[in-house]
Amino acid sequence: MATLVKTPSGTWKAVIRKSGFPTTAKTFRTKRDAEDWARRVEDEMVRGVYINRAPAERMTVANALKRYLAEVSPTKRPASAASDARHAKPLTRHLGNYSLVALTPEVIAKFRDDRLAGLDRKDAKGKPAPKPRSPNTVRLDLALLGHLFNTAIKEWGLGLTYNPVQSVRRPTPPPGRERRLTQHEEERLLKAVDAHTNPMLGWIVRIALETGMRSSEISTLLLSQVDLSRRVVRLLETKNTQPRTVPLTVTATSIFREALDHPIRPNDTDLIFFGEPGRDGKRRPYNFNKVWSTIKESVGLADFRFHDLRHEAVSRFVEYGLSDQQVAAISGHKSMQMLKRYTHLRAEDLVSELDTAEKRSSIKAHASNEHG
Repeated sequence: MATLVKTPSGTWKAVIRKSGFPTTAKTFRTKRDAEDWARRVEDEMVRGVYINRAPAERMTVANALKRYLAEVSPTKRPASAASDARHAKPLTRHLGNYSLVALTPEVIAKFRDDRLAGLDRKDAKGKPAPKPRSPNTVRLDLALLGHLFNTAIKEWGLGLTYNPVQSVRRPTPPPGRERRLTQHEEERLLKAVDAHTNPMLGWIVRIALETGMRSSEISTLLLSQVDLSRRVVRLLETKNTQPRTVPLTVTATSIFREALDHPIRPNDTDLIFFGEPGRDGKRRPYNFNKVWSTIKESVGLADFRFHDLRHEAVSRFVEYGLSDQQVAAISGHKSMQMLKRYTHLRAEDLVSELDTAEKRSSIKAHASNEHG
């Protein structure tokens, strides 16, 4: 039987001591509530379904996120850990005071809707300053919260019975971008980046267009990763965590050779595209984001993103006649569904293919009629 004790403050504390279970206690406002709780817990112990919910009742979302960032995030790649820290901020700001057991699907769904509508933002004076968040941003918020609950259930032993995030609908992801470069746009863009005082900008842009590599993959390349004799680049750390080897076109090989042989290359770094030494004397990857934005806007391509160069390259691989498997091996896409988001063929480029197919069909039909 449970022991009921009236506290000096007038509340009632129920204490359960049962062989084979840790001592369990909880305080209630009335004796009736304490008795009902004790009866239910003892019944669960007898039936073998008891779960100690006290740790989850005591731990807030803010504290859980703090523990997650300290224990789980450091096991991830730096970019993923930094992403966790960014997405933990709005979760802490709006859900941090909830205990883990009090965070229901309804509360999480409201957080989702407020984020999508931008209703969770305020200006410096504390007044509402709506700024809608993208569906993908909110999806990442919920992904972090969902993994937090899975970790708490599987590893932390907090007594949670389910993950409430699994019952919440995720925002529909935006459609894949279909931004392609026209020939005139490409000429203007390449002319502008080639004219920049730092030749590395032009090299980086052209390599992205020739190989489909991501910005981070190009900027962090080391000398040891480029094999010009075999015409390949070996990427060790990629977005999908899988290393891959990227074949180089003749043009890409020529660009890399020019970059490696350029007289401005210092001897104090293995980076192919390097920046100036920092305060600690170390060189880091060339940060070209600001100058890239300025140049593309100056040539009337403000809506064009660096990642669109990857999109353009992968689409061209398909237009060259490479199979989906061959393109995926170059680009590193794990699924054909993701690959399709990048392979938008120009309809005008397919006209000649349709004409050729139509002619072949007519020839076959004509030959069949003659033999008939």
